Amino acid sequence: MRDVMVVCRELDCGNPVAESRGPLAEDGRRRVYLYSCYGNESSIRQCDIIGEPGDCIGRYYHHVTCSESVRLVDGAGLCSGRVEVKSNQSWASVCEADFDRQDAEVVCGELGCGAPAALQGGLYGEGEGQTWDKEFQCKGKESLLLDCDTSDRENNTCLPGNAVGLTCSEPDDVRLVGGGSRCAGGVEWYYQGEWRIVGTDWLLPWGYTYSGSAKIRKNLAVVVCRQLGCGSTVSVLPGKTTRGFGVHCEGFEPSLRECLSIYDLLPGLSVICSDLLVQPDISLTDSMGGVSRGHQGPEMFRGYSFTISCSTQPQYPGGSFLLTFTSSNRTQTQPAVNHSAAFLFPAADDSHQGNYSCVYDNYVFSHDFSSESELLSLTITASPLPAFIIRHVVVLLILLTAITTSYLYYKPTRRQKRVNRVSSMDLYVNAMEMVSLSSRAEAGPGEERAAQGTE
Repeated sequence: MRDVMVVCRELDCGNPVAESRGPLAEDGRRRVYLYSCYGNESSIRQCDIIGEPGDCIGRYYHHVTCSESVRLVDGAGLCSGRVEVKSNQSWASVCEADFDRQDAEVVCGELGCGAPAALQGGLYGEGEGQTWDKEFQCKGKESLLLDCDTSDRENNTCLPGNAVGLTCSEPDDVRLVGGGSRCAGGVEWYYQGEWRIVGTDWLLPWGYTYSGSAKIRKNLAVVVCRQLGCGSTVSVLPGKTTRGFGVHCEGFEPSLRECLSIYDLLPGLSVICSDLLVQPDISLTDSMGGVSRGHQGPEMFRGYSFTISCSTQPQYPGGSFLLTFTSSNRTQTQPAVNHSAAFLFPAADDSHQGNYSCVYDNYVFSHDFSSESELLSLTITASPLPAFIIRHVVVLLILLTAITTSYLYYKPTRRQKRVNRVSSMDLYVNAMEMVSLSSRAEAGPGEERAAQGTE
């Protein structure tokens, strides 16, 4: 997009937002083929031009979209710089007091960048021209900054050092696929509404291969790893396709879209960055209740056992974990089993106090990679009671609980048996009385009197 930057600058139309291509129409207009622009030229005529006017080796035309009414200047790339707004055919800087994060979200989106990352007055110097005299009232959803509501500024002056500078994150338009990590794989670029494979052997339009192909590939890999936040470049490998979208980088560009695009289909490539492995996790556990949370991290009672666990996401099989202890040169290593490892400490003492970290090492893509966890700060404190006393108390409490539970269970059972026996005797007596009454009723009055006389 370096040639597009020159076009927008020459037309005084702000920052480049997008470019596309279309079939060349024979409309009688003269055209030239641009070989290379560095991006800092003030006119397209200062770029390297191949052929005489009327020649067009590329067979396509460029369609350029510029921001027109807002731009970022004096920054490191298209997504950073001092905010300037076009007013009466001239550019004006914006005062920090008149610009907030919602305004910044609109500007970053309008310029095709990611979310705002930094917003500060004087971050990219002072403008030489006038200052914008309105306060923006964006809601954050507008497509253009000039679509936002504005209000009169309460203070008509903007003190030196308050010209607002904005840094947007780079656009999320590059990815590495097929490598098991977001930092390894074939390079793809989201261009004109679809993901396209990127190639960079720098095949010149008339069929010759540039002698510095290896350097060109490395430069592109540097830009890709930088844009993805994946560290430095480890290696560049041939891709799985010979039909990649041509891109040429110098290596200093903050994002791939600021490199030079060519429309010939070139061999694809795969990039491996240094931050291939995700950051592992570190945690501390104990089985005796001797750990508590302090202000600086976990606190452990002396004499208690504890375990430090290391784990990572299942990216690649194998590997090992190195547990480092910053207070000494003491380290421990264990193989990664199911992407984790556990380091047991039988009894905590003062020598265990300090900072621990897990380092995950793995050999992938013919290279050694490592990733380190955050620090775990462990403090060793005195136990309220000696550990052996606490162990005995815990055992006694467990036994007492078991005895109490058994007693409460069996006691109602015995009482229920006694109640059942009493109930059975009552039923038997009642039954015998009923039988006697029934017999007397069947004998009649005479027999009843005889029976009473006998008694």
